[in-house]
Amino acid sequence: MNLSLLALRVLQGLGALWTLPNTLIGLVGGVAGMLAGARPSWNRRDLAIVFRDWPWGPGGAITLGNVILHTGPTLDVPCRTYAHQAGHCTEPVIGLHDHERAHVYQYLVLGPLYLPVYLLCGGVSARNPFERAADVYALTGRGWWPGV
Repeated sequence: MNLSLLALRVLQGLGALWTLPNTLIGLVGGVAGMLAGARPSWNRRDLAIVFRDWPWGPGGAITLGNVILHTGPTLDVPCRTYAHQAGHCTEPVIGLHDHERAHVYQYLVLGPLYLPVYLLCGGVSARNPFERAADVYALTGRGWWPGV
């Protein structure tokens, strides 16, 4: 393992500890969903436990720390960007998997501050820079942090 990869893994581990309170909330939601048929799996690429077929919500996915709660059977599905849904543009569809991975990365940086900052930035909407950054990451593979 080269030095830069080792440094990345150490930072990811520290980020996982930093966002542990959010991950615990996600795990509680995921385990509750298992009682109604949700199925967990570890996704190394996303650094997250994914609960598929999560039984609640309008559809789609929500990330809580290193946990992704998804109402469908797989995250490998196309979805529209938040800006597209708001009628602001005609961007191509993105991968839900990539969009949620960007949120995992954002959580690793902000840890327990993520949810309050996310809500202060507009919550689930096209106005939220965290959602726009996740869309950019899903489109390009870069830029998961707002403003980058």
